[in-house]
Order: sequence, then structure tokens, then C-alpha cells
Amino acid sequence: MPLILIVDDSPTEVHAMKTILERHGYQIVSAAEGAEGYEKARQLKPDLIFMDVVMPGVNGFQATRKLASDPDTKQIPVVMVTSKDQETDRIWGMRQGAIDYLIKPVSAEVLLSKARSALVS
Repeated sequence: MPLILIVDDSPTEVHAMKTILERHGYQIVSAAEGAEGYEKARQLKPDLIFMDVVMPGVNGFQATRKLASDPDTKQIPVVMVTSKDQETDRIWGMRQGAIDYLIKPVSAEVLLSKARSALVS
């Protein structure tokens, strides 16, 4: 059962994503901000991370950059899932090491499709 880490400070967003993904056989853990997400990624080595951008403390761009530069976590794919919908944000997220960038709200179909494709590649 693939393990997915959701890093988002919104309990509502975490619950919605967790419900969709668990229903399709994924094991889910979550973190409420970037530093916690980074630590959980180092400890648990999830198969995929869905990362919000706007969070207190360490934001998603910073956490993704840290994950991508750490030899222990750089192989974990990170998909940004955020309300920041500017093209410059998407480009910046990809430059930090994300493999994809999704704009909230994300439909169940898109979320599942991204999970499947990220876990295959």
C-alpha cells in the first residue's frame, strides 16, 4: 500500500484529500506545515508528497527545496497543491523540485490521476 504524505495547514483540505486517497487504497499521513512535513518525510520515506504552499513557518516552496536537496529525500516526488494560481508560482514550484503543480480545488479524478502517475514514474 503506497504511503502518501499530505502537507497542508488546512484540516479541511487534509480531510478531503485523505478521504479520496484512502478510498483508493493509499495509506495517508499528514503534517500541518513545511518543517513538520520535511521531518516526517525523512522519518517515513513516503512514496509521494502532496505539498501546500501557503503555510505558517516553513512554506511549501521552502520545504520542497529542502526535500529536493537532501540525499535522503530527493527521490520522493512532490506535487504542489495550492491556491496560488499564477504561472510564476507554478514555475517557481517546479524550480524548487516539484514534479507537478495543481491548483485548488482539485477534483478527485485529478488527485487520483496525479497520485497514480507520480507513483509509477
